[in-house]
Amino acid sequence: MNRIARIIVGHSRRILGLTALVSLAAALMLFRMDFNADIASVVLEGNEQGEAFKALQAEYTTADPINVLATVEGEGSFLDRDSLAALVELRDRLQGVDGVGQVASLIPDVNPLTGQPITVETIRSLPDGATAALLAQSPVADLLLDDEMRNTLILVVPAADGLSVARSIDDVTAPAGLELTLSGNPVVFATVIDVLSLFLILIPPVVIGLLIATFFATIGDRRLSALAIFPAVLGSLWTFGLIFGLGREVDIVTVIVPIFVIVMGSADGLHFVTHFQEEAEVTTDPIARVSSALTQVGVPMILTTISTAAGFLSLVATDVQPIRQLGLFAAIGITFAGIISFFSLPALLSRLTIQPRHHRALLGPRVTAGIKRLVRTRRPAAVLTVGLLAFAVVFIPQLDVNSDQLFFFKDNDPVRLAFQRTEDLFGGATPLAGEFAFDPSTGLDGLNDVQAAAAVLENQTGVREVFSVADLSESLPPEQLEAVLAERVTLPLGDLVSDDGLRFVLFPADFDADDLQSWLDVVETDDRINVLTGLPVVWDEVARLVLRAQFVSLGVAFALVTAMLLASYRRVRETLASLVPIALTVSTLLGFLAVSGIHLNLLTAVISSIVIGVGIDYAIHFVAAIDHARPNGDGYVLRALDRAGRPIVANALGIAVALSALWLSPLQIHLQVSMIMWVAMTVAALSALLVIPALLEPAGVRDRYD
Repeated sequence: MNRIARIIVGHSRRILGLTALVSLAAALMLFRMDFNADIASVVLEGNEQGEAFKALQAEYTTADPINVLATVEGEGSFLDRDSLAALVELRDRLQGVDGVGQVASLIPDVNPLTGQPITVETIRSLPDGATAALLAQSPVADLLLDDEMRNTLILVVPAADGLSVARSIDDVTAPAGLELTLSGNPVVFATVIDVLSLFLILIPPVVIGLLIATFFATIGDRRLSALAIFPAVLGSLWTFGLIFGLGREVDIVTVIVPIFVIVMGSADGLHFVTHFQEEAEVTTDPIARVSSALTQVGVPMILTTISTAAGFLSLVATDVQPIRQLGLFAAIGITFAGIISFFSLPALLSRLTIQPRHHRALLGPRVTAGIKRLVRTRRPAAVLTVGLLAFAVVFIPQLDVNSDQLFFFKDNDPVRLAFQRTEDLFGGATPLAGEFAFDPSTGLDGLNDVQAAAAVLENQTGVREVFSVADLSESLPPEQLEAVLAERVTLPLGDLVSDDGLRFVLFPADFDADDLQSWLDVVETDDRINVLTGLPVVWDEVARLVLRAQFVSLGVAFALVTAMLLASYRRVRETLASLVPIALTVSTLLGFLAVSGIHLNLLTAVISSIVIGVGIDYAIHFVAAIDHARPNGDGYVLRALDRAGRPIVANALGIAVALSALWLSPLQIHLQVSMIMWVAMTVAALSALLVIPALLEPAGVRDRYD
């Protein structure tokens, strides 16, 4: 390492100049920043149900609707002329919004029986009692009007960007006497993009501040605390520069990549500055300081960078596109941080005046002294191990997967409340879509099979109603119905007819995953139904893929880390000793997910694999410190704790505290990640510092230590 130290110090200007140029290029790429708030597009790729959903939308040239729930204020109903006239006025306002393709309303533009336009004046001129007859003529009244006739659902299908249409509709003023509630996926996307912008502006600075404060409490030097996260911050910048340079967008999952890189990529910087600070007591020669620090932590820094990146890269083996993307870019960011820690950070420190020791540290020395007392016997390690294993055995079987498409919103979020209200009244804020097999040459006679197939679906638990062209046979004259089948007439619900099928809309009632699977089983066995899809189906499929991803990524992460440790240590005992703490951490973490009620979802399912890559860092640095102290005789574990204990505690506490900034996020999944990492980092650090000494020879903790 002395030769590498000489090269780094001797070429420090060039190294720092190159670092600055790359950072400037990455910063310029931030001007290409773009967001993808369409959660649906994030999960549609890479799974069978998602592809089926996209294919159906393309075939019928339709899109996710925006649900506008109109409620009559006071005690009135849509039987009142004023309320019905207000509804028609609202329909016209929605049709006038830029980007709106179709508006499916209780009152269509044209009376299907007479062909006459239905306007506000038409409604106001109706005689008393005529409103009931008009509503009875509507073929979609059963779908879009509740039993009390006080609430009606208007489906607005965007012709252009659904996000901008949803924002424009949110600005539409409700006619007098009506109250509006918006739901549907475009509304979710419009909300999420605001959250993503707020997240990137607010959360990273808070994370950095908390991380520096925690490091200062354990190492006692403000400047070194800031320098410790310097590689991770630059690694995060480089990663985002790469993402935007490649033309990628930030979505609900990848938005957390810079946070992961900052908090988890700071470990190597922390270990290096801590050891560099220790060497400041011994010599003022910058080459000697860098050489000594790299001798002690250089190889562990390389190993921990590989192990952390491997934890993220294991996610690439999953079948879920957003999880793969998160794993890839986070691994790249960790690698960037590792390179900067190994080259740029020593180059920078060699040009600064560093004060020796840590006189003002608040936590580090106290925590290290407490751990040294605990490791003198194997009893604390045994109690910790048995307790964690018992906890895992009891609660892991209760672990569940969350197929809720609004899993990222908190329970009291306005978006979730709007969805819930729509679901309570009309069975679901996100109806399903499908296609019946239909041969246009059969004409009206072919609708009999369609009606029979619809009846089979409607008999399933959790299905409120299935609507297709066949339902118009009783409300439209034969010639008009034939015109619809020949696609000469456009219906408010959009394209419902193709060359070989009829699109239908399934309105669910209260249903669960088992009900959904029974519907799909019917489709699988009934030749009259080509496909049943929609975001509820897609999210159910994603939930299954997430569960599979949990086990696949865990297996891959363990295999990668084990292979790396065996290749590095070439000793089975030290490899196993390093793996035991992380195995305890992962099992405890899965048990915590179950007992806390946090389900596996797109983000929480990846944490276990990430924890393997991060948590193994503590074992690697601790074992390296033990090997460095072993030649000086008994008590080498205690001496290793003096060297590695502070940065291990600081990093674990820093990650947990820094991720507490996620509590500021309005999204529930970010709060869950913070809770999970508090548990994971605490268990990982304690397991490494207590269990590893218990697996080694007693000589390591003998009182002959001085």
